[in-house]
Amino acid sequence: MKRKISAGIFHAVPLLVLALALCEETAGAGAGAQSYPARPIRWIVPFPPGGSTDIYSRVLAPKLSEALAQQIVIDNRPGAGGALGAELAAKAPGDGYTIWMGQTNNLAIGPALRAKNAYDPVRDYSPITLLMKAPQVYVVIAGSPLASVKDVVAAAKKKPGELTYGSAGVGSSGHISGALFNMTAGVDITHVPYKGASPALIDLRAGRITLLNTSLASAAQMTKEGKIKPIATTGLTRARMLPDVPTIAESGYPGFETTSWHGMLAPARVSPQIIARLNGELVKVLAQPQVQEKLLSEGGDITPSTPQQFASFLQAEVTKWAKVIKQAGITVEGS
Repeated sequence: MKRKISAGIFHAVPLLVLALALCEETAGAGAGAQSYPARPIRWIVPFPPGGSTDIYSRVLAPKLSEALAQQIVIDNRPGAGGALGAELAAKAPGDGYTIWMGQTNNLAIGPALRAKNAYDPVRDYSPITLLMKAPQVYVVIAGSPLASVKDVVAAAKKKPGELTYGSAGVGSSGHISGALFNMTAGVDITHVPYKGASPALIDLRAGRITLLNTSLASAAQMTKEGKIKPIATTGLTRARMLPDVPTIAESGYPGFETTSWHGMLAPARVSPQIIARLNGELVKVLAQPQVQEKLLSEGGDITPSTPQQFASFLQAEVTKWAKVIKQAGITVEGS
């Protein structure tokens, strides 16, 4: 009997040691989260200065810095359509001292276009919060006989392949949205890629392309001047900047939705306590009137979320666009 008791005690010792070690590790993680942040935080912007991702970052980062009472350093890392900065964030330590702003192209569209990826958009990050969502807009030249989605579909079916739509480039949100529209409406409108929205708008005004699928911000000035005409937006509800313009969803294609979005993420393995802290502070920052004024001027809507809601949204976007890109046969080499 004594031998059995002794053996049981000796077998229990390693389990007791393991349990104590786990308790110490958990306590250490909790203590780390409670003292967070204890040093400056790096905020990776995977695009050059001046674009929407950089603008949003420079509005939000100083406010988050104030809330956390710690310096936040903006680190612009452009390259490969935002993939370089995304890769750096994926490989950073999961300690909460690297965060980054991701968006539609480098999280949902880009990975589906490439045969090989240096990061997994779902596995390699800890989502913090969704920040902004903005629909796109289909515009035509002011004098175009096409005044609605119905007109476009009728013309496209009458002359398959003859109508053209421009975008800011192969793999851009406008390109992929156009591919989804082709599949949804059962039409063949030829894609014409450009190196940005500006040259595409120039060619639209010159009559070299039929349609342009672009951001609200890009189309705003020419729309005000009456040089181009918006015929549909791509959100499920009408755009705040163009309340009189119908959506594609309400123009005969229920459920059609494509948006450009931005969100904050950290590398994988960041503690839930730190993610919760960052989420709470960012949601408060997004509610500040002066922040809202600056962000809303870009044309989108402020859409804060919980980390879990953003994770679910991200997974849905990755799945959706991978399917569209595969069905359309789109690659980074082709259009």
